Amino acid sequence: MTLKATLCFLSSVLDFCPPISERFSEKSPVMKTHTAFYKSPLGFIKLVGNQDCILSLDFVEEAIPNDTDLPFCLKAGLKQIDEYFKGNRSKFLLNLDPVGTKFQRLVWRQLEKIPFGEVVSYGQIAVAIGKPNACRAVGSANGKNPISIIIPCHRVIGSDGRLTGYGGGLWRKEWLINHEKGYHPENIIA
Repeated sequence: MTLKATLCFLSSVLDFCPPISERFSEKSPVMKTHTAFYKSPLGFIKLVGNQDCILSLDFVEEAIPNDTDLPFCLKAGLKQIDEYFKGNRSKFLLNLDPVGTKFQRLVWRQLEKIPFGEVVSYGQIAVAIGKPNACRAVGSANGKNPISIIIPCHRVIGSDGRLTGYGGGLWRKEWLINHEKGYHPENIIA
């Protein structure tokens, strides 16, 4: 087990969430990828990861059998996604390695700071990352987020309060926002 995989295991077992900067790998070595599927209330979710990190989470139309011998990070990802949909998890304690530009990764790190059950605008994200005139670029980066739900791009709305763009469909974005607003923090484990 690599150091990152060990940290992923310990953070999951101890419900410890390392700082966001430590959960994003800067450059993970090329490793074999594994695929797992989860049947959510919104349809099938496909998780892709390697020995150390979650690489992507997407909604898909159909599932195939999970890879055999899933690495711990994918097993933890499946468990935490299940807890999230059951209303028992508000934070994900997983190592992530989303592939993107430096700017995209900056935006995605900021998305992880949006509190569970709350929404912010693209403009608020732009201000938070020190680029107040970059609302459209923030929107573009948000739309390219490869690890939806875990990196909560669904929590970003238009400045007028309307739901705007979501790769999984606006109906899923609305469902996720309402799902999070329906749970109270005292009932959630992490």
